[in-house]
Amino acid sequence: MKLYDFVLAPNPRRVRMFMAEKGLEIPSVQINLRQGEQFEAQFKQDNPGMIVPALLLDDGTLLTETMAICRYLDALHPTPALFGSTPKEQALVEMWSRRAELEGLAGAAEALRNAAPRFVNRAIPGPRDYAQIPALVERGKARVQAFFDDLENGLSGQAWLAGEHFSVADITAFVVVEFAVNIEEQPAARHVHIARWRAAVAARPSAAA
Repeated sequence: MKLYDFVLAPNPRRVRMFMAEKGLEIPSVQINLRQGEQFEAQFKQDNPGMIVPALLLDDGTLLTETMAICRYLDALHPTPALFGSTPKEQALVEMWSRRAELEGLAGAAEALRNAAPRFVNRAIPGPRDYAQIPALVERGKARVQAFFDDLENGLSGQAWLAGEHFSVADITAFVVVEFAVNIEEQPAARHVHIARWRAAVAARPSAAA
């Protein structure tokens, strides 16, 4: 297997943290998105979607969605159970993973990619060009702050998002909080549960992945 990665991007970090929690090491290739390496001919041939992360399997199959990659690795290495062990845990992990992606991560990406000059005509990643819409910047920031409020409520009275056990939902939410600094947004002082939880995640070895 081979992982196409970029150390500064949020989605590849989610995969690296997942792998670290599983104790997995997979050879990787850095694709520098800031230098446009995703548009180079060889990478386009290997990955027509021109996005990272992407996992190239030994049989030539290419997996290009973060959760698809994590699901594949989890099926091969089910311990620890980062997608939950019980039906309730599994449902809560799925719920919070979706919310962290659709509101937190998507909101941050919306704000960043519609503002930063390097994303002119690249407001959405992938093989097609999309113009920036400046009006979406403030909406994206508002979505991130709304997610912080929801995250604060979700963490009230429990250690992790799905209950007693650390999960992939915590990984995604943590990456959202860390990545939000790029749009100059962070949890507020009132988000005391996020602060406690964030410190706990940051203390895990996988946070350095």
